[in-house]
Amino acid sequence: MFAKFIPQMSEILVKLENISVSRNNEAVLSNYSLNLQQGEFLYLNGKIGSGKSSFLKTLYADLPLQSGRAEVVGFDLSSISRNDVPFLRRKLGIVFQDYKLLQDRSVFDNLKFAAEAAGNTNAKRIKSAISDCLNLVGLSDKAQRMPFELSGGEQQLACIARALLNDPKLILADEPTGNLDSETSDKIMQVLNNQTKNGKAVIMATHNAELVAKYAGQVLQFG
Repeated sequence: MFAKFIPQMSEILVKLENISVSRNNEAVLSNYSLNLQQGEFLYLNGKIGSGKSSFLKTLYADLPLQSGRAEVVGFDLSSISRNDVPFLRRKLGIVFQDYKLLQDRSVFDNLKFAAEAAGNTNAKRIKSAISDCLNLVGLSDKAQRMPFELSGGEQQLACIARALLNDPKLILADEPTGNLDSETSDKIMQVLNNQTKNGKAVIMATHNAELVAKYAGQVLQFG
């Protein structure tokens, strides 16, 4: 499913020019500029409540851009219409802090629902993609489990598998290792880092300074 990335002219996936982001009407980021290319990893580091999630929500158009110019996977956030937001999100892999798994269906059916919601209709391809993604995160044997039968780390890995289903160019991960043990955190970091080797970019919010020091990446400090 995922071909090996061969570096050529790296595509810029995120272009930010003098943007400002607010949380509860309080500025958490002002006049910030960045170009993030394929294969790059950006940490949003800072204490809980410092605005990291607000920054991510701005990138996937859940919060409006306060000022400046932002282009994410080809979409201009300063002029994006409500109708175009779903198309933006189909090009992103979003890993939520609170999992957002549907509790009334299995891991496989959670991923199947996400694939169909993104407009995929070929049942055979959906099944193959789900198998590939679950194998990638080490959950091949958990496909028929219900979310409540999984540990917190396994639920987060299922969320990462769901985020990878549509082979997105950009992954946005909000505290994916929060409250997890170090072994599971390392596994999640290895999965995310491997995605950059396949030409994807990752933006990950974390308050874990040890992970930032252990795994290479650019750092945007909050708070």
